[in-house]
Amino acid sequence: MTASNPTILALDFDGVICDGLIEYFEVAWRTYCQIWSSANDTPPDDLALRFYRLRPVIETGWEMPVLIKALIDGYSDEQILQEWTSITPKILLDSKLQAKEIATKLDGLRDEWIDNDLDGWLSLHRFYQGIIEKLKITLASEVKLYIVTTKEGRFVKQLLQQEGIDLPPSAIFGKEVKRPKYEILRELIQAADHKPVSLWFVEDRLKTLQLVQQQTDLADVKLFLADWGYNTQAERKAAQTDPRIQLLSLSQFAKDFSGWV
Repeated sequence: MTASNPTILALDFDGVICDGLIEYFEVAWRTYCQIWSSANDTPPDDLALRFYRLRPVIETGWEMPVLIKALIDGYSDEQILQEWTSITPKILLDSKLQAKEIATKLDGLRDEWIDNDLDGWLSLHRFYQGIIEKLKITLASEVKLYIVTTKEGRFVKQLLQQEGIDLPPSAIFGKEVKRPKYEILRELIQAADHKPVSLWFVEDRLKTLQLVQQQTDLADVKLFLADWGYNTQAERKAAQTDPRIQLLSLSQFAKDFSGWV
């Protein structure tokens, strides 16, 4: 294995491998309607597109219906991009709601949807162009591939299986693991058969990469921000000025690893 290749490639799922925006909007809209009792269950024409554009501000799933509430209440896209951390608590306060209540409602609606129409739910996920081919090439190589995600591992497995990729459960670290991503990366390095380990991690959330940066024992991990994922222009710009983080394009991702750096 040369220095221009990883020995371990760790990938986030949503926003790196798979685009779940359609599902996010649909479950967020259903949750919004239940919590805020929308008389009209048809969303305004431009709402989904605005939601897709503003998705990068969301850190945790419960915020998605709150984003819809903010848009319905008349907040501008620019206000949401700049002031999201102060808008969310205001909406919670005005609505006399706790984040946990919204999360429970959203998770419940999603579970109900999955139980009643799993195929329909899975069909709302799209794989980014060239990703599946790259995964297949990587699996056929000496590089060890792992998925490190906050999505439930069973859904990651099902979505990949639909594309002809059958990853063992031991290669998928999902929501059920309940550990920070940097801890999982540390475990992958410690458990590696061959040393030295060259671990490359591709993620679409800048804050997640910055948390890895803060771990002194993970200083050798190569960090990549997927510019096609759920991040903002400001975050991509910040990555470009960070010596530890490489901004990666989708066309680069599809190339040989030597084309990544």
